[in-house]
Formats: sequence, structure tokens, C-alpha cells
Amino acid sequence: MRIDEQHIAEPGLVVLNVTAADENTVRAVMDGLQQQWATSGITPVWRTPGKAGVTARVYADIRRPGTAR
Repeated sequence: MRIDEQHIAEPGLVVLNVTAADENTVRAVMDGLQQQWATSGITPVWRTPGKAGVTARVYADIRRPGTAR
């Protein structure tokens, strides 16, 4: 899925910053989101110096269903 600022302006498209205590939790949340909606998938995780936890950014199209397990 290719996402750019022009696409984000459309209704139904969202950008989510997911922050959790550890990478496994962030990846589990991203996996759950891609099951629910069409997303950018499992994205890189980063740490912000001086802040607890890790963060990842996910782009989702909540108009389209995700993948079925």
C-alpha cells in the first residue's frame, strides 16, 4: 500500500502511532490492526531517547477489510 499526504486527506484513512512497553507488544497490535483493516503492515519500531517504551507508525484504510486468518 503506497501512502502519501494527499491520500491521508481522504475520509477513512488514518495514521496511528502505536506506543507500548516493548517491541513484541507493538508488533502484536500492528498485526491485530492489519487483521481488521488494510494497513501498511508491520512497520519499523523506534525508541525515543528519554521516553519509556517503543513506537511504530501504521497507516490504515478503515474502509477496506484486512486479511482473514
